[in-house]
Amino acid sequence: MLEQAFFRVYTKFKLHFYQEIFKRFQDREASLTTVETFCMESIQALGSPTINEFATFMCISSPNAAYKVNSLVKKGYVRKVQSADDRREYHLEVTKKYLDYYNISSDYLKSVMSRVSARFSPEDCARLQKMLTVVGQELMPEVVLPADLENPK
Repeated sequence: MLEQAFFRVYTKFKLHFYQEIFKRFQDREASLTTVETFCMESIQALGSPTINEFATFMCISSPNAAYKVNSLVKKGYVRKVQSADDRREYHLEVTKKYLDYYNISSDYLKSVMSRVSARFSPEDCARLQKMLTVVGQELMPEVVLPADLENPK
């Protein structure tokens, strides 16, 4: 039952995102392919990875990652920022153009979380936050995000 409840919530978040993306395609505002959208979500979640870090995370070759990143740079969704520590290295940063695009899902998340806060007691919300933190940091070791490294168990 817990598995079904979680899957239902996860699926609703995904489907809402897809609905909003397709609305943009219909209005011809969206210019990211499905694969590019996945790449952008990964780059944003990783913080400001290098192309090699992005390639490693996505389990693709560095040349393939560079090709995808260059396409995203041309479309204006990513910029390469030279590292202050190692001038040979460039970090990937999402642009405002992508953040505006990404707000489709983050705005919905904020809306749902606002409803959760209104519906449940502060104690229940704190318990949910603690449970989700444990799930994200301890029970999903296959995917490590920068925030996990900053706030270890």
